[in-house]
Amino acid sequence: MTWYPLHPGLTRRRLLQGSAALAASSLISGCGSSASPAATPPTTPVSPNPQPVPAAPIVTANLTVTATNTGTVSPAFAGLSYEKDSMAESTFSASNAALIALFQRLGPSVLRIGGNSVDQCVWTPNGKGRTANQIAPSDVTALAAFVKAAGWQCLYGVNLEGSATASPYTTTPTLAAEEVAFAVQAFGSSLLGIEIGNEPDDYGDGTNYYAGTGWSLTKYETLWQQYRAAILATTPTAPITGPADGSHITTWTVPFGQYVTKSEISLLTQHYYRADGTLPTSTAAYLITPDPTLVSDLQSLQSGAQGIGIPYRISECNSFYNGGAPGISDSYASALWVVDFLFNCVQGGAAGVNFHGGGDSTGYTPIADHNGTVDGVRPEYHGIYLFTLAGQGELYQTAISAGSLNVTAYAVKTPTGGLNLVLNNKDLTNSLQITAQLPQTVSNATLIAMTQLSPGASAPSLTATTNVYIQGAPVNIDGTYTPAAPYILEPTGSQLSFYVPALSAVLIQLS
Repeated sequence: MTWYPLHPGLTRRRLLQGSAALAASSLISGCGSSASPAATPPTTPVSPNPQPVPAAPIVTANLTVTATNTGTVSPAFAGLSYEKDSMAESTFSASNAALIALFQRLGPSVLRIGGNSVDQCVWTPNGKGRTANQIAPSDVTALAAFVKAAGWQCLYGVNLEGSATASPYTTTPTLAAEEVAFAVQAFGSSLLGIEIGNEPDDYGDGTNYYAGTGWSLTKYETLWQQYRAAILATTPTAPITGPADGSHITTWTVPFGQYVTKSEISLLTQHYYRADGTLPTSTAAYLITPDPTLVSDLQSLQSGAQGIGIPYRISECNSFYNGGAPGISDSYASALWVVDFLFNCVQGGAAGVNFHGGGDSTGYTPIADHNGTVDGVRPEYHGIYLFTLAGQGELYQTAISAGSLNVTAYAVKTPTGGLNLVLNNKDLTNSLQITAQLPQTVSNATLIAMTQLSPGASAPSLTATTNVYIQGAPVNIDGTYTPAAPYILEPTGSQLSFYVPALSAVLIQLS
């Protein structure tokens, strides 16, 4: 019996690729040393809705979950990020019901407004609104209304690079202070923090405004302090964050935090992308391989933030920078990748992440929109949603023995005492028959699966850009979601058996 989902069609950036990831899967995957083909499938449990047996070949594997803390899934962990120039469109308003519903399905969380365009948008207190490169009071009011309607908070960026003499987008500390004062009033408790500038570690590169000026961390700190002082002189309670660097964690981000200390910022922010989307090596297969560069960077951020005494957040991230890799960043591979990325960030001590997006190009964005109207829910969104369904709480240690297969496992201990498992099988052909040893006795277990299947296809496709389902249903562009009933598993004390089909991720909820 072949198992496929039931669905209607079937009745930017500058980070090293970390090429060593291809040879270092054990850093993240937690794979063990043994695997063997299953001679026969397990006996179908007596259940009103048993999990079907997936397509062969099936490999047996063992999972052990222990009550050892490896991180915490905090509230508002999985957030989104948009360019500031999106405020010139009708994207963010209290009347955009579809986008609000899609946010609410992930939330409550954090919307970050920034990106490269933050340094190309100038506060215009008398502006008419919805005008390119201008931010008028009405734009901020509309954004605040959207955030409140969604039940989210906002991490709000203001222009810093435009203070350079040669900038066509001239700004000053006074203008920034006026904009922040208005934003603080408009957002109220829905404002998480203020970012001053975007990726200042790159201001001196190429054709940026500070190129050729001997741009340095010291010069940035001096400029940043001028803006912070002006902001606090007008709005003493404004929560300031930073530095929102593109890379350079140990030479910019952590030293900046040590310079300003927790008395001047409430949150350390950093960006992360896997690789350059324009490179031919930025493939779907590469995207889903383990990422030791991410693990190393998270360790540096965690150590640095703990030394400063504040949390850190990956306030902008996605698969590949330069807008993503077309046909890859918007493919099913991104849905599988994002599950691991999120849990890796939990293990690395992050307070949360913000996936950058907006627009409807063939690159990355969890939610596609055209002129502010939602016109697509991308595969990546489904992976983020599966992560949120796993809930918040303490992340337990897992060890999975599946030979050389690219499979990962995570366990979330919820505040109510439940235990949720997520297994992510990125192998192209092999399904898994898992025997799990749990740290507690369970009586009830249900399973839902994220997979992909195009009409007429016989198996999932890593590069498919549509037909991604969670328990047989997509999340629709209006935010609605109507899944099939979850599969009922039959635990035995502290043991559980189940399947993870090839190219799928499953969520098991235990009580």
